[in-house]
Amino acid sequence: MFKFVVPVILIAISIFGFLVFAKPLYNDISVLREQAASYNEALSNSKALENERDKLTKKYNTISSENLEKIKKLLPENVDNIRLILEIEKIALPYGMVLRDVRYDTFRKTTETEGGGAVIGGDETDQLSRKNYGTWSLEFSTQGTYDKFISFIKDLEKNLRIVDISSITFSSNLTPGLNPSLRESYQYSFKINTYWLKN
Repeated sequence: MFKFVVPVILIAISIFGFLVFAKPLYNDISVLREQAASYNEALSNSKALENERDKLTKKYNTISSENLEKIKKLLPENVDNIRLILEIEKIALPYGMVLRDVRYDTFRKTTETEGGGAVIGGDETDQLSRKNYGTWSLEFSTQGTYDKFISFIKDLEKNLRIVDISSITFSSNLTPGLNPSLRESYQYSFKINTYWLKN
């Protein structure tokens, strides 16, 4: 009888020792293995990102300074509203079309939302989307003949700075007694949008 009791006691002690000491250690080792696997994955991703960064840096370094300036003009890192207005005035100048009634709100920051709408500054800034560009609106009016208007629009399209014309309204000068050349000119009101990269 004693021969059977001793092995049973030893087995019970072994099971108790495993449950008390070995199992917690085994669980700790499993957790550490999972953490090590997670760290290895993060390290692998980090190396992949570094390789991608190096590739992009090499590509960036191959771009000439002249082309970099063009890219910055195409999509600047800030609104740069004064430069835009001066550029539009320069485009209109050869056609004798002077910019008038230039309107924009210096405190207004318009950013596209995910749904395509717009959110305007103030308390609503928390609702701004995560898009990496902003939209800025400008309104102005000018006067000229229809042919000059068409030429002005074409030159505005060719300008490096991205500009979307959201609306154009026009009216004619039919005042009696006006010089016939002036009567052929029209008053044009523009609403345009331009874009800038957020930092």
